[in-house]
Amino acid sequence: MYKLLDSTLHGTTSNAELFLVEGDSASQAVANCRNAHFQAVLPMQGKPMNVYKASLQKIQQNPLFVALHTSITGDINIACSIEKCRYQRIILLMDPDADGIHCAALMLLYFHRFMPDLLTAGMLHIVRAPVGEMVNTANNTTEYAFNIAQFTALLNVQKNNLQQNNAQQNNANISYQVVKYRGLAGIAVNVLSEFCINPKTRTTSILGIKDAVMALEIFG
Repeated sequence: MYKLLDSTLHGTTSNAELFLVEGDSASQAVANCRNAHFQAVLPMQGKPMNVYKASLQKIQQNPLFVALHTSITGDINIACSIEKCRYQRIILLMDPDADGIHCAALMLLYFHRFMPDLLTAGMLHIVRAPVGEMVNTANNTTEYAFNIAQFTALLNVQKNNLQQNNAQQNNANISYQVVKYRGLAGIAVNVLSEFCINPKTRTTSILGIKDAVMALEIFG
């Protein structure tokens, strides 16, 4: 159910990293552009449970958390520590929507409760995938939006362009085409690679204890 697409390299000094994504389609999208030598992928299935609102027994029996713990340590019976971690980084890469934000926050709570040493060591990262794009067909350039406000701004550019063309009765100069992505699987391979997968071009943020405390205040 939770199939780990593992990397060849392992260890906290190996540069190996584990991507945690939403579902099989997202996992396959990442697999299509990852470097399998040092990048692993583990898909979730649906939203993770809130570990601060569930019993310890339910958490320990949860298939996702069992798969995640096993992926990170190599054995469900091994307690997680920095020394036992099979990856140098664990990266949350969720779909660019409200559900993705919620999933990332719930996973952060899991690490806060059960693997706080990884947070303290700066080993948990998050990558924010683009929400959508606007292509200017007149000069063949593309702008990307990474949040709803940016995407709304792109839509306004497209709307103004359409209104201007309608006023001029000139449909030949419709220059802006805006597309909202539907999950990681809806993002072109080259775009996903550039902004989310390739360490040389992506932008990640490190999640720490303070981030987890903020998430805990919101989700309880």
